[in-house]
Amino acid sequence: MSELNYQVLRDAVAGEAVALRSIMRLQPADGPGGKVFPPTYKVFPPTYAVASTAPHRYAEEERQVDDRVTKTVLLDSVASQANRAELALLEGWELEELQFPVPFVDFTGEQDVADLGRLTVLEAPHRLADAIFRDSLLDGTLFRQSDVGRAVTDAQPRNATAMFRYAPTALLFGQWDSTGPKGGLGAKFQRAFVSEVVGLDAQFGVKVGSRIDPLQIERDSAVVYEHADPEQRWTLDRDEAALDRGKPKVAGSDGRPAEINHGNIAPSIDELAGGVTISSARQTTVISLAALRRLKFAGADSEAAIAARTAVAALGVAAIAYSYEMDLDLRSRCLLVPEHAPQLQLLRRDGSEPEAVSIDRASSRTLVEQAASAAAGAGVAWETNPISLVPAPKLVELLRRSREAAARDGVSEDS
Repeated sequence: MSELNYQVLRDAVAGEAVALRSIMRLQPADGPGGKVFPPTYKVFPPTYAVASTAPHRYAEEERQVDDRVTKTVLLDSVASQANRAELALLEGWELEELQFPVPFVDFTGEQDVADLGRLTVLEAPHRLADAIFRDSLLDGTLFRQSDVGRAVTDAQPRNATAMFRYAPTALLFGQWDSTGPKGGLGAKFQRAFVSEVVGLDAQFGVKVGSRIDPLQIERDSAVVYEHADPEQRWTLDRDEAALDRGKPKVAGSDGRPAEINHGNIAPSIDELAGGVTISSARQTTVISLAALRRLKFAGADSEAAIAARTAVAALGVAAIAYSYEMDLDLRSRCLLVPEHAPQLQLLRRDGSEPEAVSIDRASSRTLVEQAASAAAGAGVAWETNPISLVPAPKLVELLRRSREAAARDGVSEDS
């Protein structure tokens, strides 16, 4: 198997292939037939007349896999996989192994919210169109009113030059500028990177829970009240209790010791989110070169456009390689182990047998470097200087008030 190099990727983007595909076979960490815990979802009608009658809270469906029909369960969604891929690229950027523009908002200089650190375009839910950037300052100007902000606001698929220059990952993972000055008519960049993880041969189970209180405080031993002093949290003395419409306010819903985290929790069985036994899992990732070819770059000739698209595709390849080394520990009790190293398949439009090529962290890093250099040489370069914003004073104040409210509510809920 040959290693993916720049020329092969460039030719694929230019039109020799429709997509790049990675299929990773996975096993639960405890082996074949192991139990994992998928993400849970709310169930709404009309699937079930009453949501509580749903057999479980997982996303299941039958799929055709390896020439057979099997019951599958979603272990990681397309959106979640995109977020994990972005974090993998962020790791490479922070280690200075990958060089590409990553705009960020720096909270470290703001008292009371400095713990937020730097929030990057790879972490913001709506990427560069997110309200976090909208409500931050670039060189003292609100982002949307800055030269960079105006350029990316005006960018669109038929002229993606500015987005490529300042946030090329938005062209890979997609972005809809629905909260910008154009509202719902804001530019939509199609997601070119699509990945998900499913478990195969799913058998839905149950889980149990209980807690033994070492103090053995009985369930109905006393009535617990909220304390008038939030620092005290709770009291057994009615005269010290906070008042609700002139009456002592009980803790929680019924004033039992469990409301202040004392007492036993009776053994119980959870049938709605009890985990799933699977024979194996599969991660399928597709980078749509067809989607990248729809991106146009005003003023750029065909070679420059190909070079820009190839640079975006190279970031997608790096996302796959770096994600592999970050492992698939999806959530508590859902650790998956690969059965093999990552590889890509070049899917050609003539339906011929896909060509397999190998990738790893080092080769993907080289690929990004070469692709960025080729694009710059062709006249379509991305920004090399840091794009650093700071939160606007009104955003900082909103954060402070939100934290104060959360602290008050937290005392009330826990007392």
